Order: sequence, then structure tokens, then C-alpha cells
Amino acid sequence: MALQPAREGKEAKKDPQSGAGSSMQLFTWEDIGLCTGQGHPQQEQWLVIDRKIYDIGQFYQRHPGGAQIISHYAGQDATDAFTAFHANKALVRKYMSSLLIGELAQDQISMEPSKNKLLVEDFRELRATIERMGLLNLNGLFFFLIFLQILLLEAASWITLWYFGTSLLPFLISVVLLTTSLTQAGYLQHDLGHLSVFSKRKWNQVVHMFVIGQLMGMSASWWKLTHVQHHAKPNCICKDPDLSMHPILFTLGKVLSVELGMKKKKFMPYNHQHKYFFVTILPFLFPVYFQYFAFHKTIQRKDWVLQATCNVDQSLFNDWFTGHQNFQIEHHLFPTMPPYNYWKVAPLVKSLCAKHSIEYHCKPLLTAFADVVHSLKDSGELWLDAYLHK
Repeated sequence: MALQPAREGKEAKKDPQSGAGSSMQLFTWEDIGLCTGQGHPQQEQWLVIDRKIYDIGQFYQRHPGGAQIISHYAGQDATDAFTAFHANKALVRKYMSSLLIGELAQDQISMEPSKNKLLVEDFRELRATIERMGLLNLNGLFFFLIFLQILLLEAASWITLWYFGTSLLPFLISVVLLTTSLTQAGYLQHDLGHLSVFSKRKWNQVVHMFVIGQLMGMSASWWKLTHVQHHAKPNCICKDPDLSMHPILFTLGKVLSVELGMKKKKFMPYNHQHKYFFVTILPFLFPVYFQYFAFHKTIQRKDWVLQATCNVDQSLFNDWFTGHQNFQIEHHLFPTMPPYNYWKVAPLVKSLCAKHSIEYHCKPLLTAFADVVHSLKDSGELWLDAYLHK
């Protein structure tokens, strides 16, 4: 399928990426909507970055960040995702030049018509502000102290068993110390995976593989694949891998729970999921998924992360206990920002929310944890009612 320029007879523009003399066709959002994988999925998939239109249909399988994450933005404005996920944008743009097919016509807005234009523009201005403030700059000393803490806690765990023996009390103390060490290692690998520790991408990747592989026994590639997809489309069903536990282990959200019940599907006794949560997910993955449940609401499609995310009140303990993931809103808006700067940008995000009448959710830690149980209980009851009576 080859579309004609949306503005016939209009003077073509020069393309600075492809070189002088090349012209760019002008398209509308309607044109883009016709080229988002309809027909054969590998033919044409268009997306927009800084008003430039790229056809990723023959490229998405070779995308270094994964085929799915870039395909999720087909037919959409991917400017903010491109900015958030690529540190060296100038280098990436060189490789993108071969995919460039045109740009938006002058009478077309820079993002999908369904989006809030003023909100998107204000958010982009906010990002420019935090860049000028240096809040994306890295501090190696902070992460060195975190790494030292991990090693000391793990050493203390083994020393406890070696010196005091394997009776019940030393064993329990050793378990607490080792669990705390692995939890903090999980937070460190998370920051490494987000390229938030070292200025050079390669150093982040190498140390990330060591921390998650040697200290935690997990796959760096698997984590990157799933976590980057989560950040690309947080809480979107069929796009966020963090929701893959629905419906195998849990039923999540009101709409999905009712739909599952009406289909008479039952993989687990979901009306008891708020009970078995504590003997399935919690002991093995605490606090990773526990925090996910506490800080996120499940949705099918939302255009603004604040509608499905909440923070937990800041304190020295909460920051340490959650690895600064108590600032979920700021983390999802600026995924490469070093975590020790979240509290600095939080007032700016709150101001943006107030300007656009968006509720900024922030809860005490225990309240957020209690909401996990209540949410699972409510979802389970909705499923049971639909399963039995609809």
C-alpha cells in the first residue's frame, strides 16, 4: 500500500536527515491510521517522532529494544517514548533516516487527535526544565554505597550462620539479612537496567548482568524485555507483561473480572485471591510484585500514567524500603532519572497535575499495602458474582 501525499500540489519540504534535495511527503493522522499493520503485519507500520513519520514495518523485528515495544506505538506519536528510552538520540536518528517516509502536514497537530494537546506540550516543557536543572545527571557515589550495602548484608547473613550455627534464631536472622540484600540488589539492577547508574551505556549493561545474574540468579535479557515493555505501555492489557498474571493467578480490575466471570472461566478460586496472594506471590517475589500491586491500578487503556499509578509518602525508611519506587509517578514519567532525584521533581509534577485537574495519588505505605488486599478482594467478588449470576 503506497499512499499519495495528503496535500497534493503542495511544495515538498527538504529533509535534513536524508540530505539536501530529498523531499518529504506530507501526511495526515488519517493516513497514518491506515498504515498500522493492517493486512500483512510486516508490510507497513507507521509512527511519528517529532512530527516525522517513519515506516517500521520492515524494521521492527530488528529493533534493538525489542519488536513488541516499538510495534506498540504503530499509528501513534512516539516522541515521548523515544525521548525517554534513548540516551544518545543523535546516534539513533542516524539509523532512523532510512525509515523516514515523510512528515505531518502543517495543519496536523503533533500528537494523535485523541490526546490532550496542552497537557502533552506542558509535559514536554517540564522535561526540558528538569534537563536544565540537571536532574538527569548521575552520581556514582550513591550507587557505590548501595552496592556496598548489598555485599555487607549478604556477608552478614553467611557470617551469622557460620558463627552462631544453624539453630532456629540464627537461621531466621540470616534469612532476613539475605532477603534484604537480594531486595536491595533488585533495586540496584533495576536502576542499572534503566541506564541510571553510569553515563556509558556499556557499563550499565555489564554491571547489570553481574548484579541480576550473579547476585540474583536471573536473566538480564528477560528483565529488559519485559520491563521496558511495561514502561512503554504501563498497565495496558495485552501490552504490559506485568499484567500477565491475569487470569492465570489473579483476576485484576473491575471490567476484566466481570468479563472473565461472564465467560465462565476459572483458572483459580479468584474469590479467595486476597488470601492466597500471601502464600503465592508474596513470599517469593516480595517486595517487587507487592509494590506493583500497591502502586498500580489495572486499566485497559489510558493516555496518562497518573490515572493508573500512585505514590507512597516519602520518608527515609520508605525511600530505602522501596528503593525509591515509592515515587512511581515520577519514575514512569522519567524512567532514566536517577532515583535520588525523584523527590526534587515531584513538586513540579504535582503542579502540572493541578494545572490540568489531574489527581495526584499519594498514600501512606501501610495504606497502599492494605489497598492491595482490598483490591484483590473486590475483584474476586466481582468475578464470582458474574460467574454465578450473569
